[in-house]
Amino acid sequence: MKALQDPFRLQVAEQIAQQIAQSFQLKMTAEQCLTDFASVPNIDMGHLAFPCFKLAKELKSNPKEVAEKLSAEWSHDSVEVKALGPYLNFFFTGPFFGKGLVEPMIEGTYFKNKKSTDAPFLIEYSQPNTHKELHVGHMRNLCFGHSLILLFEYCGNPVISCTFPGDVGTHVAKCLWYLKYHNQEPVPTKHKGEWLGHMYSTAHIKLEDEKGTPQEEKNREQLTEILKQIEKKDGEFFELWKETREWSIELMNEVYDWAGVHFDRWYWESDVDSDSVKLVKKLYEEGKLIEDQGAIGLNLEDEKLGFCLFLKSDGNGLYATKDLELARRKFEEFNPQENIVVVDMRQELHFKQVFAAFGKLGLGDPKKCHHLKYNFVELPDGAMSSRKGNIIPITELIESMKATIKDEYLNRYEGEWSKEEIEKTADDVAQGAIKYGMNVMDPNKKIVFDMKEWLRLDGESGPYVQYAHARICSLLNKFGDSIANPPDWSKLEHKSEKELLVHLSLFNWSMHTSLKGYKTSGICNYVYDLAKFFNGFYQNCPIGKIDDEGLKAARMALAGATKAALEQGLALLGIPAPSKM
Repeated sequence: MKALQDPFRLQVAEQIAQQIAQSFQLKMTAEQCLTDFASVPNIDMGHLAFPCFKLAKELKSNPKEVAEKLSAEWSHDSVEVKALGPYLNFFFTGPFFGKGLVEPMIEGTYFKNKKSTDAPFLIEYSQPNTHKELHVGHMRNLCFGHSLILLFEYCGNPVISCTFPGDVGTHVAKCLWYLKYHNQEPVPTKHKGEWLGHMYSTAHIKLEDEKGTPQEEKNREQLTEILKQIEKKDGEFFELWKETREWSIELMNEVYDWAGVHFDRWYWESDVDSDSVKLVKKLYEEGKLIEDQGAIGLNLEDEKLGFCLFLKSDGNGLYATKDLELARRKFEEFNPQENIVVVDMRQELHFKQVFAAFGKLGLGDPKKCHHLKYNFVELPDGAMSSRKGNIIPITELIESMKATIKDEYLNRYEGEWSKEEIEKTADDVAQGAIKYGMNVMDPNKKIVFDMKEWLRLDGESGPYVQYAHARICSLLNKFGDSIANPPDWSKLEHKSEKELLVHLSLFNWSMHTSLKGYKTSGICNYVYDLAKFFNGFYQNCPIGKIDDEGLKAARMALAGATKAALEQGLALLGIPAPSKM
């Protein structure tokens, strides 16, 4: 994975490397120094810290003495340094911040990172099933995966995005069974994908109700026939499958378009289904798999993963069969640096088995395969289930959110804003609420969806961050033309100014840290804190009411840099940054 360059910190790292060479005749590169930087818990103690433990170990010396020696011999006009125990703590002047951070952020050069030419990372996410309705629970995977793609790209890593929807299986048969034998409703002219999801839920409930009755055996026979026709690609159910599958794809594309999601490669379960069975049979003939009571699989006891089943005794494959073939295709087609699969934590054992088998069977390197797991989304009253029908459909969620946003915030601007502006802003804020809410939690933690909390303008939410951006846009529009003199960076001495500057300087470091941990929650934490620091600055450091033109220009520039950082941070979450709210 490519390390993200940080142009602001690099200046300090180069000076540290030079100082180490002069003081200890020891060569350390600026890049090596960059990796050791640490944040300072209190701004009065410094703006950045360099721990001397590693350096002291190499010098076979005391880290406190190393820090004191570097401090005593430090020479830099714009950076003061103090030794505090084993740390070198740095204090940056206003001009150093202004020229090295604020101006590059406003110009946009700070956010431009060199792209790597290494092999790509392949990230698979959003694997919805056709013939089911997309709901709130699907959005965590979609928002998490999409933000991860954006983060990889921002940090300069080549990425290929792909999806693997499930378009065959028992759930499809149930839906087609109900449509053929029991549905009395006319097919709607619009929203067919959503309607199809209702048909599936109704079918599942009916089949459950008829278990243990004389009808159960007949239902099983009909479902088997449906599955056979789809597998053979022939018959009335195959034709019905093709038609209804398109309804689901239309719904998927509608949601993806709204979310700004694009996939470089679409894989389908139906495409790998028969080939995955052929692959397993071939591996069995080569003596790489074993048969156990008519079933075929691989013993993974030596890795404490049990027995991985690939073919049932009736000759049918399983999810592991398809994922094995899918992994083979990915490496054959793209030879990725890493194959990352974003799937919920319930599939942890499944992917451990599949990736271990992938290596043991000589299909590829399992170390290049990574299951990126996450926890579920629940409603306040418990878990969601498409089978039971207790879900919040995505399209319904979006429209409900937009209506709430307009009713509570935007309709007051009727007559002042155009209808198009109100509609666009409502959509932007809905995206902010959903995408922030789906990314803000650590992937291992459960999310409880609460629309009221996610839409708050005074809490930890996407709209709160968006509102800070809109407030800065209003500020720049109000006072921008009145700035006649260049910024006097030396006047930025207020604690709120320093706190905002220091947090701005953490942007690239925070993005790199988020990428290393595969945690887009780090982006949310950063932009939320940035919005809070700006609000403190805005409250404590007036702009329009001061006569000092150099200070006014410096504060306006600081606001402009904050706007640029908020916009870039929101963009890495796939969230628009509205100019007014």
